[in-house]
Amino acid sequence: MRIVSLLPAATEMVALAGAEDELVGVTHECDHPPGVRRLPKLTSTPVDPSRMSSAEIDATVNRLSDEGSVYVLDAGLLARLRPDLVLTQGLCEVCAVSPSLVEEAVSGLHPRPAVFSMDPRSLGEVLEDALAVGEAVGRAEGVRGRVAALRERLRRVGEATSSLRPVRVVCLEWLDPLFGAGHWVPEMVKIAGGEEAVSEPGEPSRRIGWEEVVHSSPDVLVLMPCGFDARRAAREGRILTRLPGWESLPAVAQGCVWAVDANSYFSRPGPRLVEGVELLASILHPGVFPPPDPRRAVPLAHPAWSTFV
Repeated sequence: MRIVSLLPAATEMVALAGAEDELVGVTHECDHPPGVRRLPKLTSTPVDPSRMSSAEIDATVNRLSDEGSVYVLDAGLLARLRPDLVLTQGLCEVCAVSPSLVEEAVSGLHPRPAVFSMDPRSLGEVLEDALAVGEAVGRAEGVRGRVAALRERLRRVGEATSSLRPVRVVCLEWLDPLFGAGHWVPEMVKIAGGEEAVSEPGEPSRRIGWEEVVHSSPDVLVLMPCGFDARRAAREGRILTRLPGWESLPAVAQGCVWAVDANSYFSRPGPRLVEGVELLASILHPGVFPPPDPRRAVPLAHPAWSTFV
């Protein structure tokens, strides 16, 4: 089978199913597992996070969305790759190629490839999508055991935190402007032994005011800007330290502000969300879980923070 993935999370699911070798094309953002980086890139975007501030990225994304699409799809390359299956999504046009562009590109292909679209809003739906991708690529039998192992890891974390006092948490998906992290993130927080203070499970991420964060008085503040790693999230965190009421936050007073690798463990609706839950558990309950890998999460009070910013 010849598989094209137009979503980094779908690429990870193909690898989970054991069909990585059948991928013939991916997006410019697909970077895991590392081997997929050598594959032809079907997408591009004028948004360059390495050269733009968070505010500039937000403004550019909004402008491109109003004009049509944040991403460009190379329809010619797609035709030359002759895929049997195209994996895409319809949940967020800021996160991947829009469904309309995908439909337009595949409509003229002969034979027309099958298209599988993912639209998860919860951890359970992400894992169900992993099973569905496994079935779509002909690896249903093998992927069942791997998804069962992921569910068992979630169960173990939930069991370990079930008797603990929930920690009040605010997770920020973007920092300028501020967005509270929605969809599966509040559920991840709950399993990890926390209580998300500004977002609801399954609901879209939403723009919030700083006063809402201050009013919620979080014991832990987690900075997880969509698509950024821990180093970039740490740099972006400087924006918040200048806001009124920063010093009064319990999370700041207690040294419990963390920057995490959102790109790997929180932004993408893929199998590594399970690692994200384990990472959150380490942050929220350090006496119960081992400390997080500093490449994945670093606290504001940690000496390593200064090397990031």
